[in-house]
Amino acid sequence: MALLSSSLIFSLYVTLFALAALACFGSLTRLQRISDADTRRGLLALLLTSGGWATAHVGLLISPTRQLKLGWYVLGLILGLAAVGAWLYFCSAYTNRTYHRNPTYRKLAVGVFVALVAVKVTNPLHHGYFTATPLTTPFSHLAVATGPLHWAAMGLSYALAFIGYFMLLELFTAIDLDTRPLVVLVGITGLPVAADLIGYTTPALIDITYEPLGVAIFAVGVMFVYLDRFEAIQLAAERDTPVIALDADGHIRDTNRAARQLFTNLATARGAPLDSILPSVAERLDSETPILERLHDGGTGYFRLTDTPYGTAKRGLGSTLTFTDVTEREQYRQELERQNERLDRFASLVSHDMRNPLNVAQGRFELLREDLEVDDDNVAAIDRALTRMETLIGEILTLARDGQQIEHWDAVRLSTIVQDCWAMVATGDAELTLDDDLTFEANPDRVKRLFENLFRNAIDHGSPDVTVTVGKLSDQPGFYVADDGPGIPPAERSDAFEAGYTTSEAGTGFGLAIVAEIVAAHRWDIHVTESEDGGARFEITGVTIVE
Repeated sequence: MALLSSSLIFSLYVTLFALAALACFGSLTRLQRISDADTRRGLLALLLTSGGWATAHVGLLISPTRQLKLGWYVLGLILGLAAVGAWLYFCSAYTNRTYHRNPTYRKLAVGVFVALVAVKVTNPLHHGYFTATPLTTPFSHLAVATGPLHWAAMGLSYALAFIGYFMLLELFTAIDLDTRPLVVLVGITGLPVAADLIGYTTPALIDITYEPLGVAIFAVGVMFVYLDRFEAIQLAAERDTPVIALDADGHIRDTNRAARQLFTNLATARGAPLDSILPSVAERLDSETPILERLHDGGTGYFRLTDTPYGTAKRGLGSTLTFTDVTEREQYRQELERQNERLDRFASLVSHDMRNPLNVAQGRFELLREDLEVDDDNVAAIDRALTRMETLIGEILTLARDGQQIEHWDAVRLSTIVQDCWAMVATGDAELTLDDDLTFEANPDRVKRLFENLFRNAIDHGSPDVTVTVGKLSDQPGFYVADDGPGIPPAERSDAFEAGYTTSEAGTGFGLAIVAEIVAAHRWDIHVTESEDGGARFEITGVTIVE
């Protein structure tokens, strides 16, 4: 009877660890259902190491010789240590942290792993990690007496594992979705520690590590039972973002507090079809404009709807709807559209209703001057006035068009566009100096007018041999255009970009205003200050650099 009892206990141990290995390896077939690549890689490593760890336990139990048992035991020690690193990688990725990507942490982890593996493998030389003794009760197995090096490594492993538990529990307490099933699963992974202690302190269990059993239950629970909830919790990591979790049939599975505040009828909507509770949201799912307009916080709010499916197949297990607040951006876009419409109407007015009468006046004036054969100061003044009106109309049209929203962007190299623009301006004896270079995103046509206007401004207000310097800003993304002319007085710099501002009798006052509109259309910033040579220096910041 005793022999039968020992045989049953032995079979139970082998079966449990064999099932744990099969559960870990079997769960690998469902890894592709996890959307996040880093989380998927972390779970892959955890399942492989834990499955291998359980397999090593089976080998330790069934091997017929002491040397084979020791070999399996050392392999289990190595795989168990690797499982701790995989656990931390998974926890960091799943909780949307970046520790697993930090090169310093990676190098440190590899260094610690190699050092501990060396201690384990060289145990026959120093016997500081463990000593092994054959026992026959409750069945024939290898009893391991651990040494001080084992407890040092074990303490480090449990401390690191606890960090992973902390990351997960912190996430679960921050998310307003139902996280209880995953909390239970995570708790199960820690329960084998109690079995470890029982096996170490009493003969009720053999002294062996039982952690692979907990990982196996966690893997089966996540991969085969709670995968949709597992995904939803990760996607809902931002607690202030409204989130609605749907099942495969489009029914509401779960919501967080932010979603229930945004849609008050979600309070009792669990299990109901989305299209019956929130028809406007269901319509947006299939539309090309996923911007949802809602009354929110006493005003109109705009939310970008993102539908993220669980797994790789669309609607395979369900999906998570995330509502990102884009109110400020949408209001800005609508204001730009209204402004563009006003500018289009204004440009049309200038182009037709003002330019056509001006062309008529110019033509009649030329005919009148030819018929009367008069060429005195009055005629010259009229000619200058008509020419100035034509110039003003042209620059007003440019001002209107350059202030419109930019739709076409391209990579622009500073040195290339500056030289091209310099060649298009009547520079005379002026000189151009290029200091540093960069490539940035811009609309090439409009940024050409920006440089041409700044160059003309420097030449018109400086000496004939003015030197213009263009370069890359050293302290922030952007560039500057500076000259060694008279500069702009500090008291007048705030007015320099106003339409009509000029210090030249021949100037129209629109050159720098056009520059300011081009800068604003790019959503950059421009500041005027004094150059190193005492002239004007225009700094354009907020530029997107292209590496």
